[in-house]
Amino acid sequence: MAALIRIFSDIHYGDRMSTVRSLGQLRPLLADVDRVILNGDTVDTRIGPHAAATARDLAAVTEFFNRSSGPVTFVTGNHDPDISPHHAIDLAAGRVFVTHGDIIFENIVPWSRDAATISDRIHAGLAQMPESERQQLEPRLQLFRRVCASIPQRHQAEPNPFKHALRLAADTMWPPSRALSILQAWRETPERAAAITTAHRPAAKFALIGHLHQPGCWTTRSGVTVINTGSFSRPFGAWAVDIGDDRLVVRRVVPRRGEFHPGRIVAEFPL
Repeated sequence: MAALIRIFSDIHYGDRMSTVRSLGQLRPLLADVDRVILNGDTVDTRIGPHAAATARDLAAVTEFFNRSSGPVTFVTGNHDPDISPHHAIDLAAGRVFVTHGDIIFENIVPWSRDAATISDRIHAGLAQMPESERQQLEPRLQLFRRVCASIPQRHQAEPNPFKHALRLAADTMWPPSRALSILQAWRETPERAAAITTAHRPAAKFALIGHLHQPGCWTTRSGVTVINTGSFSRPFGAWAVDIGDDRLVVRRVVPRRGEFHPGRIVAEFPL
């Protein structure tokens, strides 16, 4: 039988927004596959006010996935910029491009209170790069990861549920213009992701991202199909992508009896 790879993202383990309270809830998603790729924001590794909790969550994630029956590859995201050396992965002989997705915005999170700071640091880093590297994907991804690591946790680190809710609202929903920034980012994401893919992975026909927490599947004007695997946070939930030797299958992730299972097929494509 052909090897089966499963990709999902944005577990956000340890954040009160995450529906994953115990990593064991993920076991059904790891079963019967040959390799798992976690496409960013598995856990928040950035500097925060509760360093012991951050270290504990990272240790739990590392131990759990190291004990998985098959290999697990961590791809970095904006919340876990140092979790692995992998910022992007190419699959299916280059036809599938996998990266967390924050690279498509030069302020990483356009709706965040930190967007202006991030933008300043990104542009300062680009200015210091040799001209030959500025338009290359790998140096840009490394720069983005350095900048992400410099931005401290906000509501993600708050253990008190009431304070967490208040800080979440302050970080993402106030003033109301932040909600408009989220909607604009959702609208722009497919074409932006396709443009990045076409520029840096011209052989790729599929771009798999997360980051925006909005699951979706779009065939863009360039012909690149962009798939966002959502997140394990309310309200939209997560999707998983299965890649075999000749098919790419997009599935919903469904909670059942306290665990997360691969659910019904949303879309299917030949490779």
